[in-house]
Amino acid sequence: MFYEQRMTVPDSSAELRAEYEDDLVAIIEQRGAGDVAAETDLEQETLEALAAGESPELMFEQAAQIQSLEDGEPDPETIVTMALEHLLLGMSTAVLDVDAVESHLEIDLDAKEVHQKIEGRAPMSFGEFVHIQYVIADSAP
Repeated sequence: MFYEQRMTVPDSSAELRAEYEDDLVAIIEQRGAGDVAAETDLEQETLEALAAGESPELMFEQAAQIQSLEDGEPDPETIVTMALEHLLLGMSTAVLDVDAVESHLEIDLDAKEVHQKIEGRAPMSFGEFVHIQYVIADSAP
């Protein structure tokens, strides 16, 4: 689950995203895209695209909404809070600041944007979350 503390990651952020998307697809397949759409703010077409192996643009909170539908999972707000706390904890463990995270990102975010997103003060796409988490976990000792 993407909100858990990561100390290791696969060889690329793309592989990490694929791992998380597999988890989300399993939930969509188990519950059905229509039911997931009814219980989240995602369009059924987006969910069907995800289930078909595409990587549609998702917001971080939307991924949390899908994850929360799995039995035994916390609510979406708790998932988001836990994930952001784990990013901050990972930065401490890896002795990274936002400038260091920015310098290793494969996407175009500056240090201020990274800071705002990790603190939950700016919206974050699921892709941005995965890239940030990848940099942090890949830098862990």
